[in-house]
Amino acid sequence: MPLTPDQLAEIDALRATPKPTLRAVSEGMEAHLYKAHQVLDHGFVRVVDYMGDDAAICQAARVSYGRGTKSVQNDEGLIRYLMRHWHSTPFEMCEVKLHVKLPVFVARQWIRHRTANVNEYSARYSILDREFYIPAADQLAAQSVVNNQGRGETLTGDEAARVLEILKSDSNRSYDNYEAMISDEGQAGLARELARMNLPANIYTQWYWKVDLHNLFHFLRLRADAHAQYEIRVYADMICKVVADWVPAAYRAFEDYRLGGATLSGKSLDCIRRMLKGEEVSQETSGMSKGEWREFQAVLAE
Repeated sequence: MPLTPDQLAEIDALRATPKPTLRAVSEGMEAHLYKAHQVLDHGFVRVVDYMGDDAAICQAARVSYGRGTKSVQNDEGLIRYLMRHWHSTPFEMCEVKLHVKLPVFVARQWIRHRTANVNEYSARYSILDREFYIPAADQLAAQSVVNNQGRGETLTGDEAARVLEILKSDSNRSYDNYEAMISDEGQAGLARELARMNLPANIYTQWYWKVDLHNLFHFLRLRADAHAQYEIRVYADMICKVVADWVPAAYRAFEDYRLGGATLSGKSLDCIRRMLKGEEVSQETSGMSKGEWREFQAVLAE
């Protein structure tokens, strides 16, 4: 179960006691406050707190640019201008604090984004729960033969069943040993900070993750991408839904210019110009490497 009965009771109590405020409020985000959105088999994402809204982005931009923004007719137009021209600081005026429960191997990917404040559940002081991420059958895939970081064909039948059994049995056996090492049985058990090293990377951890909107968009651009690993992408997809309700105008601009857009090199732009003039361009005449040309072709085909 993603949330314990105590956690659910705490959330119900918090939502039952709203307080008046003079600060800017996003109605869309208010609906998400404290609620846990389930991700994977035991994970979740929930909003603990937030600051700012679409108007806060515009307010910061107008303080910064003054008369230079008078040609922008409305807030959404200004936000799209800021996103289009890679102006980042106005988006930093919004912040969100998330409580996330996730497998350790996903956390190790996630922590590579070093622009947030993080406080993680400590297995030095507390005992981790017996909760492991076990992939659904349709997420069991062989190693890709063309991408060293990716997955290939989905495993089926006896092979899939064998892998699932290995994952489940190894996870439970390691936890049994973890429990045995920290239990007393008449004498001092092994220190928790040492016993935890025997636990597998698919065990769940939790953290509070606070980040501004600019850096959150960077995280989502990479992790909500179709090429991102599935297990972190589903967290990013859930956060995208939350952000779309929190700052709808900013999210629409992000979706258009970042998620749905593409970055082209000077050589790529040169090839497009030549193609528009009717010239037939190949990899050999493009000035690109085979890898660059393959990626360029993929962008044009989308």
